[in-house]
Formats: sequence, structure tokens, C-alpha cells
Amino acid sequence: MSAIKVIKTKQDHADAMERLMALMDIDHAEDSDEDNELEVLSLLIEQYESVHFPMDKPDPIDAIKFRMDQQGLTQKDMKLFLVLPVRYKKRPLSLAMIRRLHNGLDIPADVLIQRITTFLPV
Repeated sequence: MSAIKVIKTKQDHADAMERLMALMDIDHAEDSDEDNELEVLSLLIEQYESVHFPMDKPDPIDAIKFRMDQQGLTQKDMKLFLVLPVRYKKRPLSLAMIRRLHNGLDIPADVLIQRITTFLPV
């Protein structure tokens, strides 16, 4: 087991990624030293990347379309959650729609409450 340390630099990140890949190639037992190192290293890498490589949240409508695709949902299935003008970016999500989408499709509320990036002309 190599020494685990906080990732502070690009080189630390590169070294950690290299070690992570090596650990992922090993067939190790659950809760072994290697398994624990893999888990801790993953958390350290995730923390470093969240600070140094932040990702923008997706547009709410794009997130809805993605979840529809993931779950094989149709327009008909979505009637429970929202009205079509929202899907086509002609009007914003209402609070009730945000709640239904969050509870029914498990889309993070912080994604849904963002402004829709571009509204199309009505």
C-alpha cells in the first residue's frame, strides 16, 4: 500500500490518477488494503477535481431530456411531470413541476431551479 496524501498539485493529481488506475486493474478482495486505498484515493481525487475542475450544472430541460432517455420515458409518460411548452423552452418550470420532477424522476432540485438558458419565441 502506497502512502496516501492530500492532493495539492497537478503532479499529485497525476500520481493519484496513475495509482487509482493501477488499483482498478487489481483483482482485490472487498475491504482489503487495496480496496480501502482505492476508496480513499477516489475521494481525494474527487475533492481535488471539484475545486480545480468544477463542472457547470446542466440546463434543467437538458437534464429532464437526459433522464427521459435514461429511463426510456415518452412524451406521454412526462404528462405527469410537466407541460409540453416547458419541454420546448417556451415557458419556465413551475414550483409544482420542479417538485414532481425531483420526487418522481430523482433529478436534483438544484439543477431544476436554475433558469432555463434560452427561451424560444412563442
